Amino acid sequence: MRILLVDDHAIFRAGLRQLLVEELNIAKIEEAADGITALNMVRSKMWDVILLDINLPDKNGIEILKAIRQADSKLPVLMLSMYSEEYYAVRAMRAGAAGYLTKDVAPDELIKAIRQVAEGRRYINSSLAETLAAHLQAAELDDQPHRALSDREYEIFIKLSSGKTVSEIADMLLLSVKTISTYRTRILKKMNLKNNAEIMQYAVVNKIHPSS
Repeated sequence: MRILLVDDHAIFRAGLRQLLVEELNIAKIEEAADGITALNMVRSKMWDVILLDINLPDKNGIEILKAIRQADSKLPVLMLSMYSEEYYAVRAMRAGAAGYLTKDVAPDELIKAIRQVAEGRRYINSSLAETLAAHLQAAELDDQPHRALSDREYEIFIKLSSGKTVSEIADMLLLSVKTISTYRTRILKKMNLKNNAEIMQYAVVNKIHPSS
């Protein structure tokens, strides 16, 4: 089995690599620390499964997922994120992910998910199933403004809702303060909000406020 690990944290990649080697006896594991490198590797080599993080230094993981799907529509991509399912799972699955797991998942479940998506099937555990069901129910009841945000706008919205400043977000995403400010302006306009305080209030009311 050939697996590509895409995550910007070297320590996490090392730990994950060790787990995969021990549990799957994998002959080939390679790593990418950013989205552009991952895309180049997808286009130049053959893979059985991609393990992809949401938070990457150059591009949002959902954007990378969409690009991977364009390059190879059948390549299984398993999202592995620090964010719980309620924040990004629906967007990931809609973009073509084969599954979505949080980084605190039990090792045996991760191995099960990898094997399942490698066989061409989707992996949906009970937590993800509940999130998807709740999303469908909410979509029937209303059209919440945050659903209209692009993937990058949504990523910045999540960070703003957790109290991060424009400067802090710029540092985290390796983007300029001006760029983040532009995204913030778009978010406020699309959601008909006035400031960061209203963003935070909206997130709390709609139960999408991050715990971290």
